[in-house]
Amino acid sequence: MNENVHNYTTHSDFHLLAFSRYPKCQIAIFTGVLLMYLLCILGNMFVTVIVFLTPQLHTPMYFFLCNLTVMDIVYVTAILPKLLVITVTGNISISYPGCFMQIFLYVFCIGTEFFLLTSMAYDRYVAICFPLHYILLMNKKTCLTLTIFSCHLGTFNALMYPLLISKLSFSNSHEINHFFCHMKSILKLSGSYSASIQILITVDGVVLGFIPFILILTSYMYIIATIVKINTSSGRLKAFSNCSSHLIIVLLFCLTSLSLNMKPESELSQEQDKLLSMLYIAVIPMLNPLVYSLRNKEVLRAIKIAISKNKKCKCPD
Repeated sequence: MNENVHNYTTHSDFHLLAFSRYPKCQIAIFTGVLLMYLLCILGNMFVTVIVFLTPQLHTPMYFFLCNLTVMDIVYVTAILPKLLVITVTGNISISYPGCFMQIFLYVFCIGTEFFLLTSMAYDRYVAICFPLHYILLMNKKTCLTLTIFSCHLGTFNALMYPLLISKLSFSNSHEINHFFCHMKSILKLSGSYSASIQILITVDGVVLGFIPFILILTSYMYIIATIVKINTSSGRLKAFSNCSSHLIIVLLFCLTSLSLNMKPESELSQEQDKLLSMLYIAVIPMLNPLVYSLRNKEVLRAIKIAISKNKKCKCPD
């Protein structure tokens, strides 16, 4: 499947090596990536449609969740279809504009997701710690403000990367040893000094990673402290179940992100980096709908209602 990969490359493009080191595994790689991509798209669209069609789910938590599913669909679509094309055709070239667009969409979606997860943590904090003031504090204006702020900050941050990378020179090599336009892999190709991008990556790690994680952690410290004070075990279980789905997504998202960024650099680790990136880019977005569907009673109830309505519509009069 991946023979003659270099026949398609030109000097005006980047060349994504992807998994070309494993020519005998291309069919398995294609099948696995296609399956993950379809499950991710269909799963996230399914959750979005269920929330949209169920008035009981028109709450701040599910409003943020729908925005999260859109982010998952966008950045997965920006990366995985190109990998599928590379695997099938062996055409490893990607144009500079295409590569910069991939970088922008990836950074935009990941950054926005971090802020949306923080907004969801704040929503759970208000719901459990200040239930009597929940409707007042988490009104439509607040939800829109938090979402717009997340998107604007994500957009501004994402624009910085292609703008700075476009100023670098790539005279020696254009081969990116990854399956998408990965920032660190691109920086290795440049012979020019890239201190500004290194600083941006470091600042991003603090602003987009550490600060949101601390805010989420602080929210859950207050949430757990409040849940412990609830007198009945059923009340405590109900309160915690309202947060469990979000907490699982946060842990999966943050742990894979930390593993990817803290892993030591080496030639061997480059292949490990691809596998971790696949986990981060394909597996986590695929699991998100499952977590919210299987661990959330409200979503399960909405699915059952939708199925029962569908059966009634098919029944003859």
